[in-house]
Amino acid sequence: MSRPLRIEYGEAVYHVTSRGNDRKSIFKGDKDQGMLLNTLEEVNDRYHWLCHAYCLMNNHYHLVIETPDGNLSKGMRQLNGVYTMRFNRRHGSVGHVFQGRYKAILVQKESHLLEVCRYVVLNPVRAKLVDVPERWRWSSYRATAGIERAHFCLITDWVLGQFGSKKRRAEKRYRAFVMDGIGGYRIWDDVKGQSILGGGRFCESFDRLCERI
Repeated sequence: MSRPLRIEYGEAVYHVTSRGNDRKSIFKGDKDQGMLLNTLEEVNDRYHWLCHAYCLMNNHYHLVIETPDGNLSKGMRQLNGVYTMRFNRRHGSVGHVFQGRYKAILVQKESHLLEVCRYVVLNPVRAKLVDVPERWRWSSYRATAGIERAHFCLITDWVLGQFGSKKRRAEKRYRAFVMDGIGGYRIWDDVKGQSILGGGRFCESFDRLCERI
């Protein structure tokens, strides 16, 4: 099976996953997780990325990234490369932190982005690490739900805007929306060609790429 192509263009949105080398942890403590978020903030500033959601697990991370300038690959090289350098320097280690190629699924914003954002913050619940998403410190759920201040790497405007114009009411509706997703359907069953998630016309526009798989 060949690898899916990278699809990059302005205003594209992706669900990005990057895993630890040999399935090892990519974090050795809270400072490392904070360091990854700080590095993401720097990448956002440099490449004009917008991060709609994130979840840092033990041996991998999930990001939902919008790229106004169509530059996902450049930003990901910066993100994983700089984090690896800082991680090794902090812990006196050498070598790879991440396992090979990151995975990026192109997401249709209008039809699937909100569902993907919910999926990402529910990862710790599905993994049975916590019973409710607010108990996982290292995801964007708490900030989007209005429980704590958002890290500077995260924007919540688009997600909350799907639930209304008044912030407190939108946060309440967002919390209910996420809780309704516990035990929900597997959105990745709808991914086409390992790399595209969207409605029929959206996926059809990339048919030639899907045929490579």
